[in-house]
Amino acid sequence: MKKLIFIIFVMFLVIKPVYSIKPLTDGQALELVKIVDDRQRNSGDYKSSAFIKETERGKTPRVYEAVVYRRDLDNKFMILFLKPKEEAGKGYLKIDKNLWMYDPATGKWDRRTEREKIAGTNSRRADFDESRLAEEYTVKYIGNEKLGQFDSYKIDLTVKKGIDVAYPKIMLWVDAENNNILKRDEYALSGKLLRTTFYPKWYKKYSESKKADVWVPQEMRIFDKLEVGNSTIILIKEVDLNSLPANIFTKAWLESKSR
Repeated sequence: MKKLIFIIFVMFLVIKPVYSIKPLTDGQALELVKIVDDRQRNSGDYKSSAFIKETERGKTPRVYEAVVYRRDLDNKFMILFLKPKEEAGKGYLKIDKNLWMYDPATGKWDRRTEREKIAGTNSRRADFDESRLAEEYTVKYIGNEKLGQFDSYKIDLTVKKGIDVAYPKIMLWVDAENNNILKRDEYALSGKLLRTTFYPKWYKKYSESKKADVWVPQEMRIFDKLEVGNSTIILIKEVDLNSLPANIFTKAWLESKSR
C-alpha cells in the first residue's frame, strides 16, 4: 500500500506543473502585451529580407524570397516578392487601414483583407508587420504554463469591435523571463483553431531612431490546423533600421520595382 501511495505521489510531481512565477491580473497582462508590442516596434523605418518555405502535404516544398519594408510611426507596410520567378514583382502595400495587392502580370491593384494569404502561402501580413496586439485586442490573463523548459504567461486576446484582423481570437504564450512570444494559437470566430505558430528564435538590434533595442522574430514555424501536414517556415534576415526613401510607400514606387 505504501509503495502504491509513493508511486502516485511521484506521478503527481511529474504531471503537476511547477511554476516559479506569480500569476497576473488582467491589467498586468495588458501591460505585458504592450511590452511585447513595444519591443518589436521601431519608431523609425525597417527593412529586412524574408525567406518563406511553404510545405503542403504531397507536394514539393516551395521557397519564396521577399523584401519587407515598414514605417512604424505612420503605420505603413510593404512586401515585395523577388523569388520564385512566377511571383517576382508581386507586392502588398498597407497604408493606414487599407491593404493592397499588386500583380505585375495584370498591372492591377486589388484591395485585400487581413485574412489574405500572402502570395498564396499560409503567412499573413501581420506575420511581417509590427505588433499591435494591445491596440487591436482585449486582453485577459488565463494562467501560468510550462512550455517545454520555459515558464510562460498564457494570455487570451479577443479582437476589439470594428478592428479588421486576420484572426478574431488569439491565445498567446509569453516567455516570463524575457517577454518574447513563444507560441501563438489563432482561432476563427467560431472558436475553431486555424493556425499554431512557434517562435524558436529571436534576436535584437539597436535602433538609433528609437534609442533602444528592437526585437525581431528570426524564425517562425506555422502549422496549418485545417490542412494537417501543411506548414510554413519564415526566416527574417538582414534587418536594417536606417531611414528609407520618403516616397517608398507608394503604388508608383512598388510598380517601378516590378518593371
